Amino acid sequence: MPELPELEVVRDVLQARVGGRIVQRVTVSGRGGPIVTRDLIGNGFSEALAGAQIDEVLRRGKFVVFNLHKDDISGGPAVSYLAVNPKLTGRLQLAEPGGKKAGPVHVTMHFSNPEEELRYVDQKRMGQLYLTIDLAQIPTYADMGPDALDVTQEEFLKRLRRFRGEIKGLLAREKFVAGIGNAYADEILWKARIHPYRKRTELSTDEMETLYVAMCEVLLESIDKVRVVMGEDIHLKPREFFAVHMRGGEVCPRCGGRISEVTAGGKFTNFCRTCQPGGLIRGM
Repeated sequence: MPELPELEVVRDVLQARVGGRIVQRVTVSGRGGPIVTRDLIGNGFSEALAGAQIDEVLRRGKFVVFNLHKDDISGGPAVSYLAVNPKLTGRLQLAEPGGKKAGPVHVTMHFSNPEEELRYVDQKRMGQLYLTIDLAQIPTYADMGPDALDVTQEEFLKRLRRFRGEIKGLLAREKFVAGIGNAYADEILWKARIHPYRKRTELSTDEMETLYVAMCEVLLESIDKVRVVMGEDIHLKPREFFAVHMRGGEVCPRCGGRISEVTAGGKFTNFCRTCQPGGLIRGM
């Protein structure tokens, strides 16, 4: 699943490449398009997007949001939003017409001068593209906590104390802070030297403060690393620089111990038992 660092770079690239441009037309595939598109306005997904100008590209949590403006004499809304929630397998791809596809293409926005395409590709059709005049209409959008890059330490600690449960699950919970998923939760907890299965109620104030600092450092450092590897190939998901995630059985780059791997519910959790002591060990 694309998480905050990848989507922040995607946002930057899209703002530079398509910000201010007008969508000439939109193609929705017959097989997968109706599954991933959600027209919450009711004027037709492709029809409403065609002719709209992309005023700004934003990111909140794991959503990429296009702020749109359209002088519509037919009485449609002048201002609307296209919110992309890629979920597990969705990606956005910038390409020339006829260029190699990064996966099954479900929606294509066509631009001219220069001619290029912005594609939504999704191997399993799990993500959604919402067209709306009110972002609060989108499921889960209004329930998100503050973005992980925007939350202050004071607010982070205050919010964290409201939750119970294992700390990794809380980090990846959008109602707590938005933008962190399974992969970066592993990296943040490794940086903070906190076991992923420790209960939030077991953490001291010092440990929670350390967790906040680790979160900020990992996300900001990862954005820089992703930017170098990704460039403008926004469909990529660079993660070769990870310290522990998906590196079960390898050597911990900090202490030389062995990185453990636990699989539950189809998700991997990786950590170093030497660097991150304590907690319930569920497996190896």
